[in-house]
Amino acid sequence: MSMTLDGFVTGPDDRHGQGLGRGGGRIFDWLDDRHSTGVNGDVYREYLATGALISGRRTYELADRWGGDHHDGVPIHVLTHHPDDVPPGSARYFTDVDRCADEARQAAGDKAVMAHGAGVAQALLAARQLDEIEIHLVPVLLGAGRRLFPDDGVGPVELELIRRLEGRGVTHLRYVVRYS
Repeated sequence: MSMTLDGFVTGPDDRHGQGLGRGGGRIFDWLDDRHSTGVNGDVYREYLATGALISGRRTYELADRWGGDHHDGVPIHVLTHHPDDVPPGSARYFTDVDRCADEARQAAGDKAVMAHGAGVAQALLAARQLDEIEIHLVPVLLGAGRRLFPDDGVGPVELELIRRLEGRGVTHLRYVVRYS
């Protein structure tokens, strides 16, 4: 997850046509280097090496369902309260977080599973289904938007830093989740 220093993963007023909210695009400026040979390019290539994706329904819809293909045809597991239509491409709906995580891991095989969206990250964390958290910390304060970890979040959860990389305009942090 790309995140501001004050904890936001989108700017305020994130909605269709403005999926990252007002000013939220700044959080993803580091992706301008995604095709570089530097740190940001390396992190992006890791992102594309995942074998399955878990997304929250809100993120999935704001991203226009990625046209049914997030990257390389990997299975898209959408955690939702309302599986009210047939999703396109490789996407499938799940209402149970444990089943969603288990099937995503199975689909990914020996590759990692990527999670997209604050709500799904919170749900996976609450279900103790999140093994690692990777934060792409951007040195900006938006002051408002959607927080990755709201005040009423799950806790306490200890995180162990296992990697820190400095890219242009971003610090990439990877943590192992240690549940109490």
